[in-house]
Amino acid sequence: MKRYFLFLSLLFSTVCISAQQLDPNYEAYIEQFYNLALIEQERHKIPASITLAQGLLESNAGRSRLANAGNNHFGIKCSGGWTGDFMYHDDERHDECFRKYATALDSYEDHSLFLKKQRYAFLFDYDITDYKAWANGLRTAGYATDPKYPAKLIKLIEDYQLFRFDTMQVVIDKKEEKKLTPIKEKQPSVTNSDRLFGYVETINNGVKCVRVMDDENTIANLSKELNIPEKNLLYFNDMAEATTLQRGDYVYLWMKRLKAEEKFETHTVEAYESMHSISQLYGIRLKWLYKLNDLEYGTPAKVGMVLKLR
Repeated sequence: MKRYFLFLSLLFSTVCISAQQLDPNYEAYIEQFYNLALIEQERHKIPASITLAQGLLESNAGRSRLANAGNNHFGIKCSGGWTGDFMYHDDERHDECFRKYATALDSYEDHSLFLKKQRYAFLFDYDITDYKAWANGLRTAGYATDPKYPAKLIKLIEDYQLFRFDTMQVVIDKKEEKKLTPIKEKQPSVTNSDRLFGYVETINNGVKCVRVMDDENTIANLSKELNIPEKNLLYFNDMAEATTLQRGDYVYLWMKRLKAEEKFETHTVEAYESMHSISQLYGIRLKWLYKLNDLEYGTPAKVGMVLKLR
């Protein structure tokens, strides 16, 4: 199994965005392909936020015909001496020639190489975290004719907080680099599983996590024991600040899922349960639990309420 060792250096924002503002198709796309954007950022120094925003916009979050039939996530045409596979698609004119790829990774890599052309060279003078300069620069260089193209990219980056990926780093196993394919399992490996540390390793809803074994453990302690930055643990577990954990609590070591396992359809709220505790119990991102139930973010759980988990 191919492994990517992620060193997360950004303090993730804890600002909550209303569930009604977010398109689930866009969030699912980000979850599936952000690892490819990170790989391209490491290889070619193109901001992952820009790559993801362009992929979202150009492919309609992976739902376009070009993306589905040709793995073309960036709408790149056959010009420029292209000798690979191709497909025809109506764009500004009928039956225009577009590049076709074997995998989404190939599309992401070709997009990076496309931006290495001379007319885009000035973009690399911008700081990798200056997504606004990159967005406006793409329009200036002629990547798109739409005068609103920069504003659309910037809105996507800010609405979905894609800028958080621009300070992440991914170290690629050089032996496996040529074999890279899109993957969804990117979770860090954890070797300690001794109860003496106050936790046991487990997997819940397909995500690596630990189960707290005493009432005195904290996120800070786990951060030190597991060698995972505290800020990352807080983000993965939908916590704004470190709190004392209770025996039986799950602490996730990577991002939780968008829905529960198939065997769990609903949950009836009991006394002392909260939306957060339920999201932790089933390994669901908190904002997605609200989204699944058409609830405004921050609405408290009420005893007897039946919540959808899928």
